[in-house]
Amino acid sequence: MGRLQSLFAAWHFAVRFLWLLALLVPSLLLHGAWRLAGRVSPWPRWFLGRAARAAGARIEVTGTPLQHDVLFVANHVSWVDILVLGRLTPARFVAQDQLYHWAVLGWLSTLNNTIFVSRTDRLGVAGQIERVRTAIAGPQPVAIFPEGTTTDGRSLLPFKPALFSALEPPPRPLQVQPVMLDFDAAGSALAWIGTETGGANAWRVLSRGGSFAVTAHFLAPIPADGGRKRVGAAARNAILAALTARHGTAPLDTPGGTS
Repeated sequence: MGRLQSLFAAWHFAVRFLWLLALLVPSLLLHGAWRLAGRVSPWPRWFLGRAARAAGARIEVTGTPLQHDVLFVANHVSWVDILVLGRLTPARFVAQDQLYHWAVLGWLSTLNNTIFVSRTDRLGVAGQIERVRTAIAGPQPVAIFPEGTTTDGRSLLPFKPALFSALEPPPRPLQVQPVMLDFDAAGSALAWIGTETGGANAWRVLSRGGSFAVTAHFLAPIPADGGRKRVGAAARNAILAALTARHGTAPLDTPGGTS
């Protein structure tokens, strides 16, 4: 039985990988053509949305995602979060710099203008905040995961305040829109947590049969000019309230606000 399960897992992985490859090739060609013509390319967003489906995610939406003049703030469960938000919003992402060194995924993330930051470079925090601030000042919305790491989708860690410093003051008029990403039981089981490597998690996600539901709850926007502590706390409290309402009990790891 174990061998049969391994064969099915390998089959599912191969099918999903080939599906992703079939999406990637035309996306890159069309993206390059749009860039050569000096036009804004829609193809990274097109690819991310279809890649989410290839990975097994069935995306559902509540609320209305803003399309411009917005900073998205979301809880973080998996690398699938980027595919989901990339499908639903025109956002570029702030991601840990380890992603940049992934052979293919790191290069692909640059196509959507990802901003890379380091969790360990304490001395370079000011420069990282300035890069995020410059990105927020641009025309493409930005999305951040201020927990700084992933959870099981049922808990919410304290928000790290550093990225919200890019809003002191906001570089232009905009709003902050909290987003609660809610994975069903099958999706939560795929959360990238603990000591699991990225490759091992990708195998678990792509080698499973069936699909899983991810609901993106776009919550009421918050003014961006309240200061980093107040804005961060308001965004976190909104996501926490949505998580609590959805699952009936307060999630674990829920000390309030940022510091």
